Amino acid sequence: MRQIIRRAGYRFRKAKVVLTSHDPLYHEKLTNITSILRGLRRDEKFFSVDEFGPLSIRLRGGVSLLGPGETKVIPQYQKSKGQLIVTAALELSTNQSCHFYSRSKNTAEMIKLLEELLRTYQAESRIYFSWDAASWHASKALRKFVDEVNSPDYRLAHKTPVVELAPLPASAQFLNVIESVFSGMARAIIHNSDYPSVDAAMAAIDRYFVERNQHFKVNPRRTGNKIWGQERTNTEFAVSNNCKDPAYR
Repeated sequence: MRQIIRRAGYRFRKAKVVLTSHDPLYHEKLTNITSILRGLRRDEKFFSVDEFGPLSIRLRGGVSLLGPGETKVIPQYQKSKGQLIVTAALELSTNQSCHFYSRSKNTAEMIKLLEELLRTYQAESRIYFSWDAASWHASKALRKFVDEVNSPDYRLAHKTPVVELAPLPASAQFLNVIESVFSGMARAIIHNSDYPSVDAAMAAIDRYFVERNQHFKVNPRRTGNKIWGQERTNTEFAVSNNCKDPAYR
């Protein structure tokens, strides 16, 4: 019976987990984002926004080049040296990133990031914010602030661009392009690390972003096939692209 079954082409195969979203407006939101990116003008900027962490600072494992008979051992239980959260935005047309450190993930940090981008990109006519469906990304307080900065009086007084929100579908973190950058950062400077303090880890993260930004200033190009560091996937918005590496933390 076993031979008959195999000759018929049957095999035991493990089920494949596919990337899905339960958002009923999935295709509508996806079409909106792709339409914005296709028609993005020179005086418009599109930001992929998210947070990395909380990251516990401790001895971390990863893939290492070891000699014959060598084994790297990571204690199962360790005392944390502290934690950090990186709040960041990646601009897709120039591949430039902006980041700072937060105590928690909340609406106040999103407003702080938006204020920073409004100052940095003051000369643009419009900026787009794209993020996942976390509760603090779609809070009433945040939308109220966006309405405020889009008011004629505010824009006249502060000379700031129009802010437009382009949220990702629910449960679609795999589409958030900045996750690919976080993945590359983690693989490059978090895996196999043993930073003595939170400040040392922050210095390494700062250096990573500075070097990445400098590279794309010297070699300007939109996000896409150019891989920086150890990013596992292309840094581009594509339905088939899983930007959120499940193994990067």
